[in-house]
Formats: sequence, C-alpha cells, structure tokens
Amino acid sequence: MLPNLGYGELLLIAVVALLVLGPEKIPEVASSLGRAVHAFKSAWKEAWEEDPGRSPKP
Repeated sequence: MLPNLGYGELLLIAVVALLVLGPEKIPEVASSLGRAVHAFKSAWKEAWEEDPGRSPKP
C-alpha cells in the first residue's frame, strides 16, 4: 500500500513531474494513465464476473 501522502509530498511529486516531462507532456501522460487504470478495472471486473472465487474483489 501507499503511505499517506500529504500536500507537501504531492506538491513535490507534481513539481518533479513538471520538470521531467515538461508542461506539454503532462496532459498526454495523465490521459494515458487514465486509460490504463480504466482498462485494468475493466479486466478485473470481467475476471471477477467469470470466476468470483479466483481473486478478491477490489
């Protein structure tokens, strides 16, 4: 699990991401991450519906 992140840590992560990726790439990365999370959740739900005993429900 992730540790509890406060505002300071989130701000630091955002600044580092901005420095590494640049302002032009941030929306692309966020969009790709959103699509990946959606695909993962869809696959998890599909696997759960096929065999409920196989893995714990999130």
